[in-house]
Amino acid sequence: MAKKAQATWGGRFSKGPAELMLAFSESVSFDKRLAPYDIEVNKAHTAMLQHIGLLTKKELRDIHKGLDTLSKQIAKDELEWKAEFEDVHMNIEQALTKITPAAAKMHTARSRNDQVATDVRLFFKDACGQVIAKLQSLLQAILDIADQNQGVYIPGYTHLQRAQPVSVAHHLLAYVEMFGRDIKRFEEVLENANWCPLGSGAIAGTTLPIDREFTAKALGFVNSRGKAQVTTNSMDSVADRDLFLDFAHACSVTATHISRVAEDVIIWNSSEFGYVELPDAFCTGSSLMPQKKNPDSLEILRGKSGRIIGNEQSLFVMVKGLPLTYNRDLQEDKPQVFDSFDQIKLCLDVLAGTVAGMEFRVDRCSDAVSDPALLATDLADYLVERGVAFRDAHHVVGALVALAEKLDCPLHEVPDEKAKALHPKIGDDWVEIFDLQRAMKAREGIGMPGPKQIRKQLARWHKLLA
Repeated sequence: MAKKAQATWGGRFSKGPAELMLAFSESVSFDKRLAPYDIEVNKAHTAMLQHIGLLTKKELRDIHKGLDTLSKQIAKDELEWKAEFEDVHMNIEQALTKITPAAAKMHTARSRNDQVATDVRLFFKDACGQVIAKLQSLLQAILDIADQNQGVYIPGYTHLQRAQPVSVAHHLLAYVEMFGRDIKRFEEVLENANWCPLGSGAIAGTTLPIDREFTAKALGFVNSRGKAQVTTNSMDSVADRDLFLDFAHACSVTATHISRVAEDVIIWNSSEFGYVELPDAFCTGSSLMPQKKNPDSLEILRGKSGRIIGNEQSLFVMVKGLPLTYNRDLQEDKPQVFDSFDQIKLCLDVLAGTVAGMEFRVDRCSDAVSDPALLATDLADYLVERGVAFRDAHHVVGALVALAEKLDCPLHEVPDEKAKALHPKIGDDWVEIFDLQRAMKAREGIGMPGPKQIRKQLARWHKLLA
């Protein structure tokens, strides 16, 4: 029977862990995803060791050559990951040991605690960049649809009741604002990740004369001026999981925004509304009812938000009771962020594809927005402009709405004499208030849905994304 390899920490133990313990405690099944970053960290760390005289140039060459070999094997999925070595770090070190004896020196002046903290910071920098790029693609898809529908109007809703008219472009630009804030959140995570913890050791650094700024620069942990950025407290460096929480939170907020967009479009696509037609490529049918075209992509997006939010909550519960510094609980931080990262990228792609292919049904939108009750507030403003206090104007228009319901007629078809009888400030021109184009042109204040404002906001966002 082949002798089991000794764990790297096995010197003080008389026997190795039980098979059940190995299966229970291994993390390589999921943290092997950090392998490319771990290779990068190993290269920078050993270059620093050679820089301070703890490795020879030949040893450094042999280590880097071996790491390059392992990197190729990992890229081709040819490296055998072994649970007995617990994690990605020890698997790579053990594999490198078979290539060069110099690998035994690679872990000098560091711990897996600061090693993994560095690996994940590189991961977060990469992950944030990828999510930001996908958010930008989604924004572009939304802007393209908004450009095409600047002159299409629909009812805006509060409490899912018709409120006031807005342009389709204005509604879509609300989504753009939401996802624009998401970009800022991921940019902040990226900025906070750009500090190198390598050299913090297990908890209290090392007595060896390491050069932390050397490794920070080698790994790209630098500011805009090229100055190395290193963490300043060794205990916090290895215990900190704020980046996990912040990244998971950014994913959760983005997923919530995606879910809200999905809900709006599901409603718009329903037969009862009929404002949009969804692309066949992002819909499915029914196994029983041949007429069905279901908005499954949007419904799944809505469901995915719960999964992503759950990942964030799991991380908070895991971290909340941990004393400083490192505790093994923390190996459970990675599945959640990996899953949220994968899911949010997929969700952003699916939403962008769905949005790019959807078409607004101008006839249904026009029918819905022709409801004169949508401009009841404009009539109150009309009275305010004539010196009526807003609260009084509100009551007058409310009475007019009640009268229209009693007469079973549209608001603007209430007989002129009955409308004027409600208040002396209602003039001969009151019916002109119910002109949609007039109403839109009257809304040209900052952030409003007037045509000029919409063109201005579209231009602003196109410029920001250029």
